Amino acid sequence: MYKSIVIAAALFNQGATTRSLVEKANKLIDRDGSITLVHVLDEVPAYLSAAIAREQLMAHRRAIREQLESLASRAKAKNVDIDIRGGRPSENILASAKDCNADLIMIASHKPGMSDFFIGSTAARVVRHSQVSVLVTR
Repeated sequence: MYKSIVIAAALFNQGATTRSLVEKANKLIDRDGSITLVHVLDEVPAYLSAAIAREQLMAHRRAIREQLESLASRAKAKNVDIDIRGGRPSENILASAKDCNADLIMIASHKPGMSDFFIGSTAARVVRHSQVSVLVTR
């Protein structure tokens, strides 16, 4: 059993992948443990940020928080936190795990393609650089 689990929350496919990870985490977490859902927003390039209204960016962030809160409500841990960050996904997932002293990171992965052999997927980078156990699901 784990005391602190970080779940890399992907919100494509209406959060079905993350829902599945939350259900698995519910089986692995200690009774008094904590779960953190971390979602990393892509940074908007400077040349585009000037063209996007601040209200639109804030509305997008609110919508993401609402989706994450809905997913968090399914978690059965004593403490459930939401962590929204911006930047490179693998770096921020690892930083979130370090910040909450996680002893497990859960992340979904797609089937690898040729581009993953040259660039590497987020899940592969997390596995490669993590100091704690990583559970990868498909």
